[in-house]
Amino acid sequence: MGTSTIQLLGAGGFGCLIGWYVYYINRYRKGDVQLSDLVTLIGVIGGGSVLALFKEGTDLFGAYGIGLFIGFFGYFLVLLLLVGISRNFNADWFLDGRRIKPSGDFEIPGDVRPTTGGMSDANNNTVNQ
Repeated sequence: MGTSTIQLLGAGGFGCLIGWYVYYINRYRKGDVQLSDLVTLIGVIGGGSVLALFKEGTDLFGAYGIGLFIGFFGYFLVLLLLVGISRNFNADWFLDGRRIKPSGDFEIPGDVRPTTGGMSDANNNTVNQ
């Protein structure tokens, strides 16, 4: 029995999700890269659970690998796009985190409820402070 399209799309989508998350984790790491990080990364990408789901040499494993590629590099391409259209960032941000200082032209009007405030009930009474 052959592999259905939905199985291939599911394996590819799962790989895309894992690839996106792996790039995210590495991008926001706090410390230096260590050998244990590489071992963990290889464990996530090619670990026993993935090989149990998608047997090596099958169409499902191929779709997972393609999804992993798309997710990993898709994250980077979205980041390139967002930095490219932003007036506050340029290519230097990728090198060392440099960005243009905010000019202070933005404000939050007084009648706008802060996003960090507590929840309100139906009568606008603050709850859960």
